[in-house]
Amino acid sequence: MLSQALLLACAALPLAQAETVLGLYIFHRHGDRTAKATPPANLTDFGYQEVFTSGTWFRDQYVSSTAASRISGIEPDLVKLGQLSASAPLDNVLQSSAIGFLSGLYPPVGSGMDTETLRNGTVVTAPLDGFQLIPVEIVTSGGNSEDSAWLQGSSGCAGATTSSNEYFYTSDYKDLLNSTMDFYQGLLPMINGTFNATTATYKNAYTIFDLLNVASIHNTTNFNASDLLTPSTFSQVRTLADHHEWNLAYNASSPVRAIQGATLAAQILQALNATVTSPKSSPKLNIQFGAYGSFTSFFGLAGLLPVATDFYGVADYASAMVFELVTNSSAAPFPAPQDISVRFRFHNGTTSNSSTPAAYPLFGQQATVLPWMDFAGNMSAFAVGTQAQWCTACGNTTGVCASSSSGSSSGSSGSDNSTGSGQDTGAPSGSGGMSNAVAGVIGAMVTLAVVLLVEGLVLVLGGLRLVSKKRLAASPAASTTGVKA
Repeated sequence: MLSQALLLACAALPLAQAETVLGLYIFHRHGDRTAKATPPANLTDFGYQEVFTSGTWFRDQYVSSTAASRISGIEPDLVKLGQLSASAPLDNVLQSSAIGFLSGLYPPVGSGMDTETLRNGTVVTAPLDGFQLIPVEIVTSGGNSEDSAWLQGSSGCAGATTSSNEYFYTSDYKDLLNSTMDFYQGLLPMINGTFNATTATYKNAYTIFDLLNVASIHNTTNFNASDLLTPSTFSQVRTLADHHEWNLAYNASSPVRAIQGATLAAQILQALNATVTSPKSSPKLNIQFGAYGSFTSFFGLAGLLPVATDFYGVADYASAMVFELVTNSSAAPFPAPQDISVRFRFHNGTTSNSSTPAAYPLFGQQATVLPWMDFAGNMSAFAVGTQAQWCTACGNTTGVCASSSSGSSSGSSGSDNSTGSGQDTGAPSGSGGMSNAVAGVIGAMVTLAVVLLVEGLVLVLGGLRLVSKKRLAASPAASTTGVKA
């Protein structure tokens, strides 16, 4: 009897709502490319395969009709451009990578769906088996980043360049420059076509690694003295490059050094906030391709270094950061902000069925799923996006910053935050220290708090109570005073 009563009691409990993905933001590194030391860099066939494989996995996970975590309401086969936003800097490798990824995300429709009948009865067949054309918007920062050997070479931010250069005056840099001199000179037989005794030093740690990495992947015949590139030697080359680039991309005492991560954070926050506040008119899926420097600086700003070793140094080709907007409430109507959460995932290298993104906690917290308002508040601490604020943080006073420097004395201090241009983040030029995107998020949070406070007062002072729709409909006293949940 007891077990029967227990079963009846359990049956009476409401079923937990399964988690629904409401939106997604993906920041993706390009696929395998030719070396930076031999510009212009180009996406290789192997790199094309990497990003296509990743795009196919994201399709199977979030887009197709049988996807395990399908984004609510997204078109599974024929792309609906209003539901998707894809972007990349004006760079051969990054633009090509974005196109390759999208061809896996929304592959050709195939026969039967690749034809159109005109009014006069003519049947037109689309080229390439119905290849789906998806525009890739241009992000104005980071152009030609894959042709630049210098991490800040495409940032355009004077303050970030100065901050990164400060690393070359630290004892850490000087000690490594001296202690690794013999090691780098020993690499010369392999790299003497590009480097000489003067340039083969720790100062060029990343470019040397990049050249040897490309050679180890693509040289079908042995390159000069290739026997010298033992696994232990290559591991040391990679470790030194990771350390070098981390210190150029992030420093806790000089946030402007992480200009790329701060700009990216603003773009992520703005895109997700648009999905939360205007779900009918905003993309459900946002994809941006960018360089490794944005990954590294964001990892530092988001407090990810202590979480896993993958967050230190240079992210591998085709790596991906993923931000999932999720809810355990019904997706229709669209949930209120307090019912929405964010999960962060990262995968170092090509995502595939055998190697998928894992969830990690952000901002030094323990939970891998954060309430939307908690996530937005933490991101807004370093995510800023107006042109005026970017100019103030970077200390730029010419070009697009000429007007900002003369009329934005109230902007934020360059030592506090950094940002990308207003065009990148979707926020117009302004004079304040906060982007429209971030201000909108904070405004929504404040408004929500006020609404909840007023509702609470009405319930208390009016003697009202919350009842479920099912109980209200089933009650013979359904016309009595109550507030529908």
